[in-house]
Amino acid sequence: MIGIDIGGANLKIVDDTGVQIHYCPLWQGAPLADLLELYAGRPAAVVMSGELADCFASKMDGIRWIVGAVQEAIPDAVFYGTDALFHTRPDPSLAAANWLVSADYLREDHADAVLLDVGSTTADIIPLNRFEDLKGLTDTRRLQEHYLVYTGMLRTNVATLVSSVTLDGTPTPVSTEYFAASADAHLVLGHISSGDYTCPAPDNGEKTPDAALRRLARVVCADLDEIGRDGALTVARRFWDAQRTLIVRAVEDAMTRSGAGRLITAGIGADLFACELSGTTLDDVIGEVSDALPAYAVREVALRRAGGT
Repeated sequence: MIGIDIGGANLKIVDDTGVQIHYCPLWQGAPLADLLELYAGRPAAVVMSGELADCFASKMDGIRWIVGAVQEAIPDAVFYGTDALFHTRPDPSLAAANWLVSADYLREDHADAVLLDVGSTTADIIPLNRFEDLKGLTDTRRLQEHYLVYTGMLRTNVATLVSSVTLDGTPTPVSTEYFAASADAHLVLGHISSGDYTCPAPDNGEKTPDAALRRLARVVCADLDEIGRDGALTVARRFWDAQRTLIVRAVEDAMTRSGAGRLITAGIGADLFACELSGTTLDDVIGEVSDALPAYAVREVALRRAGGT
């Protein structure tokens, strides 16, 4: 069996050979069914969050399209919903269930923990001992509960978290254009490598530290030679401070409310936030598949239920 996680930007597949990640921007008409043809003929368990892509008029339209695309390639696929059940037809519960299946997989062995899964676009904060209370939550409710923080390691517009930076002692408002992404800040700060920068750059340019510094300078409407490397790094550090504060506060709140005693981190930001919050990375528990946790989790939950356990 394979596990499939269909996000708005990435298609993640887990099978016995490991993890495959395909950049698959649904809002740009990515050929999902064609990509999945590579995996035809094998049973599959699927979870999604891509139904929120703005190419769809509604979540239900997105669910129908995704289910149809999957079934075109893999007719017998089953789909995990926020009711913690598997479905074979489009259903409203299929919307954004990827975080819940991660909790479903981990909750028995790690009931004393909060899971922080920081991906390219979002951070999921999941108290694993609250599984029954988590069932049925929409993304809107998760935002309200601070279980979903809409910022990630790669695709966040720097200007969404930063309104001004101080350059040479002068408070400087930023442009709200999409000049630089979180990937640029994390790259120049050494949190990720160029190889980790898997989404397109805001200018569709190079994914090097020098190119990232140029993009960060544009956030304050400058060329790099105007504010220098230190000025661009100031923009990156200001973004990281804001992002870290937002995520850390949400984690601390979840741990307090749930009574959890420890933190497990997953996703591309796992190592970084494990250091920041004295947590343990899921990579230490399940290996490289932690980079595609929902895809791995939906596979394991389906196998567990098929085996009657």
